[in-house]
Amino acid sequence: MKWLEDVATRISSVAVAILIGSVMALAALLIWPLHQATAGRAALLAGVVATGVPIVLRPLLAILRGNFSVDVLAVLSITVAAALGQYWVAAIVILMLSGGEALEDYATRRASSVLSALARRMPQVAHKLQDDGVMVDVEIDTIVPGQRLRIFPHEICPVDGTVVEGDGSMDESYLTGEPYQIEKTVGASVLSGAINGNAVLTIRSDRPAADSRYARIVAVLRDSEQQRPKIRRLGDRLGSWYTPLAVGIALVSGLVSHSVERFLAVLVIATPCPLLLAIPVAVIGAISVAASRGILVKDPSILEKLDGCRILVVDKTGTLTYGKPLLHEIVALGGWSRERLLGMTAAVERYSKHPLADAVRERAADDGVVLPAVSEVSELPGRGLSGVIAGHRLTVTGRGKLPPAMREQLPPIVPGLECIVLVDELLAGVFRFHDQPRPDSKSFLRHVGMRHGIERIVLLSGDRPQEVVAFAEAMGITEVYGGMSPEQKVEVVRKLTAEAPTLYLGDGINDAPAMMTATVGVALGVNSDITAEAAGAVILQSSLEAVDELIHIGHRMRRIALESAVGGMALSLGGMIAAAFGLLPPLQGALAQEGIDLLSIMNSLRMILPLGPLADFKPQNVQPANIAGEVAP
Repeated sequence: MKWLEDVATRISSVAVAILIGSVMALAALLIWPLHQATAGRAALLAGVVATGVPIVLRPLLAILRGNFSVDVLAVLSITVAAALGQYWVAAIVILMLSGGEALEDYATRRASSVLSALARRMPQVAHKLQDDGVMVDVEIDTIVPGQRLRIFPHEICPVDGTVVEGDGSMDESYLTGEPYQIEKTVGASVLSGAINGNAVLTIRSDRPAADSRYARIVAVLRDSEQQRPKIRRLGDRLGSWYTPLAVGIALVSGLVSHSVERFLAVLVIATPCPLLLAIPVAVIGAISVAASRGILVKDPSILEKLDGCRILVVDKTGTLTYGKPLLHEIVALGGWSRERLLGMTAAVERYSKHPLADAVRERAADDGVVLPAVSEVSELPGRGLSGVIAGHRLTVTGRGKLPPAMREQLPPIVPGLECIVLVDELLAGVFRFHDQPRPDSKSFLRHVGMRHGIERIVLLSGDRPQEVVAFAEAMGITEVYGGMSPEQKVEVVRKLTAEAPTLYLGDGINDAPAMMTATVGVALGVNSDITAEAAGAVILQSSLEAVDELIHIGHRMRRIALESAVGGMALSLGGMIAAAFGLLPPLQGALAQEGIDLLSIMNSLRMILPLGPLADFKPQNVQPANIAGEVAP
């Protein structure tokens, strides 16, 4: 039976609907103007058979598996109508059913998959150094532990390994979420999937590509995709009671009246087209409204689920923060003033491409510091950035590159990143950096709890635990998980989702597996194709205010869809009673059902009307004043 399901799945509902219309038009031309009833009936029967079989196939297979959905009524209507020679009735029901499937297919069609996006990101070849020093390109699947590989600037590391030659940095944010370049020198470990910086590195492979960190993330993502929570759609939940009620009324009327035609009449008017048409129309309208506000809805089913989410799981870097370092504190040493030290350091940092250099320059510009002239600028791998200013040699370096005696003179390490400034080889200052929080993060978290039924907020981050805890305290979050790998994030989200529906907000590749595990996954920004593919919706402008809009759009869509579906079913129920008493023949019942469909669809189209604001979150631009226990100068 599997091949039948594959055939049914591949049939285009849009093509079927077009074919139905063409056959019905041909039949009408034959029957009415030329009065050739026999030829007309034959043409109409051919159209019903050609288009009804593929339309009925999938629901019929579901019925054989014991899944009695709303499509049961349509299958019964088409089958009984065709058996009784009521070909116009069968054709009208097929047209309604195919139109609903076409709308549903249009709403749920996706361009690509998450796993294919991951595969495109990873390099397929590596630069292997042979024993004679000659470099050759090899397939990454052939790499074994102990081989030397060369990684050029801005390339993606193909396997997990250890640096054996060179000094540089790598961007590992896809794994940890931290927006910083991680320094790499001889002996440092490197992770597959990390992006190399500006220096050439030679590494020794520690494990095959199939066992690498990146491959494990792909495996976790594949597992998450297969174990996505199964939520019953709105139409299925409504149909679970409507279908047996309609079948019961049809059976009773047919048995009491001893009329198969009356049985058919009830089935035709009961065909749940408000569910099959009105709900997809409301969904498509919601997708259109969201797109006009910079929100790309990739999985329409999330619009039904958003209202029921009770746990908000949120990433830190790039979600509640901007994902870029901010110079947070300057500790001046050796008699230098902070302003003078900032100006000198920013002047040297103009010649560096390091992410922390941008933060220093931005702080100097914000403070209006005049930058002095610099000469003899150099940035040697492993030694830091240096330049001469007014006869003084200034060097920007790291704590680990200082001699032990000098390290003992430094203030204690605190959460976040730092750089050490030397002037004439003497300690002059410590610059401390943190990821910059969004000014509206705290008010947003409070808002979703007060207005959207969020009962728990969980901070889930790959950043260092100390920094995550300090950030959570500033945000007022009590449930905190720091230092989490993608696999660990999945396990946490899986447990939370088992307790209550979850809404996951994130932005990095490390969020993708957990995002697929949650009830609803929303990505802020388009920093990663993989995350955008894993998410049910993507906020293009990376705005928390847009997240509030998305929740309101989902709430409005669900309300309008329910009105259309329940209202249409109520009218159909009235029609069923009339048909049961013989007041509504099958053909008139089919036409009456078309009128009910029209009313339901018109109501669903209210989704696209500008009926007031779609958000009530008013951002309060309050910058957290105390993160990690530090006070900004």
